[in-house]
Order: sequence, then C-alpha cells, then structure tokens
Amino acid sequence: MSGLSSLFDPAHWVRSSFSHGIHPEENKHFTANKPIRRLPFSPEMILPLSQHTGAPSVPLVHPGQEVVRGEPIAKAGGFVSVPLHAPATGKIKGIELMPTTKGPKTPSIILEVYPGDSQEVRYFQPRDVDTMSPREIVQAVQDSGLVGLGGAAFPTHVKLTPPKEHTVHTVLINGCECEPFLTTDHRVMLEYTEDLIRGTQIFMRALGANKAIIGTEDNKLDAVEAIRAKLPADGSIEVKAVKTKYPQGAEKMLAKALTNLEIPSGGFPSSVGLGVFNVSSTAEIGALLPMSQGVIERVVTVTGPGVDRPGNYLVALGTPLRFILDQLGFKGSAQHLIMGGPMMGGTVSSLDVPITKGAGGVLVLTEQDTHGRISDHAYPCISCGQCVDSCPMHLNPAQLGKMAYKHRYEEMAESFHLMDCFECGCCSYVCPSSIPLVQYFRIAKSSNREKAKAS
Repeated sequence: MSGLSSLFDPAHWVRSSFSHGIHPEENKHFTANKPIRRLPFSPEMILPLSQHTGAPSVPLVHPGQEVVRGEPIAKAGGFVSVPLHAPATGKIKGIELMPTTKGPKTPSIILEVYPGDSQEVRYFQPRDVDTMSPREIVQAVQDSGLVGLGGAAFPTHVKLTPPKEHTVHTVLINGCECEPFLTTDHRVMLEYTEDLIRGTQIFMRALGANKAIIGTEDNKLDAVEAIRAKLPADGSIEVKAVKTKYPQGAEKMLAKALTNLEIPSGGFPSSVGLGVFNVSSTAEIGALLPMSQGVIERVVTVTGPGVDRPGNYLVALGTPLRFILDQLGFKGSAQHLIMGGPMMGGTVSSLDVPITKGAGGVLVLTEQDTHGRISDHAYPCISCGQCVDSCPMHLNPAQLGKMAYKHRYEEMAESFHLMDCFECGCCSYVCPSSIPLVQYFRIAKSSNREKAKAS
C-alpha cells in the first residue's frame, strides 16, 4: 500500500468528529485543483485602518508620501491591534472614509501604485528565528501585522499570550476549511508546506508547547500526504484527517475531534492547554518572520459560476473587488457577491470594497443560482427541531429565535447561552421556514454589547 491509497489505512489517520453539524454541498471542484497564481497589482489600493479585531491601526504616513513595498504605514493602536504595511510601492494619495464589506465607511489609507515599479519587497531584514526568545517571537508576530487569516482576523500575537495561569501543551493547526466553495487553505497546505511546518514550530516555541497536530478534513487527503512528507523526524508534529462535516473548522469542534478536549463555555483554548491557529496564518508566519516582513498579501479563492476564471490567487491587500472581478471575467451584480463562503460570509455593500487580511474568499453567484434558493419571506416556526439537531453547540435555535423576535435579548444571553453561538449558520441552513436565525442572533448580540457599553 503506497501513495494516497495508504492514507485509507486507519493507522495513518482518524475519522473522529463532533456531534450535530450538517453536510452542505461542497462545491470545491471549481478551484480545488487550481494552483495559486499571482493577480496583477491594482492601480489604486484601499487599506482600512480597522481590518482586524481590536483597536484600529494608527497612520504613520501622510498624503503625498512615497512608500516602498513592505514598509510600515500604520502602527498598532494598542495591544489588541496590529500594524499595516504597504502592499505595493507607490505614493499615499490620502486617508479617507471608504466603504467596507459590512457597509459603514471606515478610515482608510489610499495608496496610488507606481505602474512601472518591479514591486519587489524592499523592506525586510533577515534574522535567525531559532535564537529568538518566546517574548521576542510574540513581539515579532505583532510587528508583522498577522491576524487570523481564516476569517476571524483576531491578532495572532494575542493568541500567543495566554493568561499566566494557563499552560499550553498542544498547538492545533486548523486546515479543515469546511466552508463550501473555499479552497485557500487546501492550496496553502499543498504549495506552502515547508512554511506551514516552520510556522507551526515557531508557534510551539512561543507557547512552550511540546506537541502540535495539523488537522484537516478527509476530503483533502493529498494535503495530508504532502504535510506528512515534510514532518520533522522527532515526532513533535503530526497530521490527522477528521470527518468532512460543517463546521468542523470551528476551534471548539476541532479541539474535540483531535484531542477529545472540550473548551468550556466562555473559555479560551488555552484553558484546556491548547493553542489553535489557521493553516494560512501559520504558513504566513513561517515565511515572514525569518525576513522580518509584514503581511502585505494573502491567498484568496475567487470562485462560483459567476466568474469566468475561478481560482486561487495571491492578492495584494487593499486590492478593490472591482479590479479582481474585471481581471477574472465577472458576470452579475454586487447583490450576487459574497465575501467569504456561503455559510458565514457576507454580501458585499459595494464593488469598491477591498481585500483585507480576513478575506479568504470571494464567492460570485448569478441570478440563476440565487433565484428560488433565498427566500424573501420568513414563515412561522413549525417546531420541527431540525435546527436543534444541527446546532454544533447544542443550543435551541428555535427558542432563541422566538425570543429574538420579541427582543428578549438579555434573557437570551443570561439563560439560553446566546454567546456560545458562533454564527456558523447551520440553523438557518436547515430551517424549512426560512427564518433568518443567524441574523436574529447577530442583532441580539450587538444590542447586548451596546447596552454593556452604555452601562
């Protein structure tokens, strides 16, 4: 038994998972076998100062200033914040309010790209990562501007700084990519394998962990094979495949499947000795830290029946969506575009919104694809229980939905564990009454946050 066939030997991988969840149509065939290719540079780039969880970045540049590719153009606005780096060599056009994926405009640096420049990275300094202390690694990670590239955009250096009472013994690298259509992480595991291993070792050193597990779903066995071929001989890192099911990539679900440890309600992975990171984030740090470089680009899956040339593209941060679609043969309108995947992504508010650090995919649908599949009307709950059976957090979405309809938001959080919902969309997906449960829960959470700030 050899090659991919050997991966079906139970000794090589596990088929563990979590309870509940769903099996939406994968639709990964559009791009799963498409190698990563670089997209051309847009003439103008839009760089929001807030494209991560936490305080916005603080500008270091002024209009008219020339910058080189890789140069810091904004500093971190606090501990839970990261800097920004110039994705291209050019001139700062201005700092203005620009549209975002969610709608409201936000302060952004506008970069006019020099068309005749080679666009080589000119701002870097080689260093020996192996001699760095854990504290130096954490600072270097923040200086790089790295955030979770799986979509959450939470500053990575904060995850590398767990509470002092928590000891991390195992690092989990999340390569499940269970969201339909998206294949960014799959291609990263196949093409940037050495960077992935190096990044895993860096995270292990920063946290003092002696073990790491790279986990992916069993619909990506070629990635398992590619990673296993590069694993260090000391056995400190292993790769495992788990059952293909949505939302297997959620950190609580992945922790349960790979280690049988349960992250407590309201707790962090570090409370059970785990550190969890996305594969793209891990590969990025493996490539950037040895050269003291910042995050200036990312791999993006542009896919769906509404684009002529779907694929996985290396895109400079700040590239407007309109430019990407012009390059790849867009047919449709903004109302058929989703930034991210169909389960947890959001419809874009404008074709002028840019690619940010957390944007791993652009799903391009057509009117034919959405017609009849997205209901404009929600019907009364029929108490079928499908949402309860699908919820990976074992909540009662039907009950929460009824309470949200009556604006009983605080009670939802206090007595019905609203904050345990991570908005995976399973409940909305299976609801035969087309009740927008996830949207209800987002409104409830937002209302509670606003009340907490006011009190």
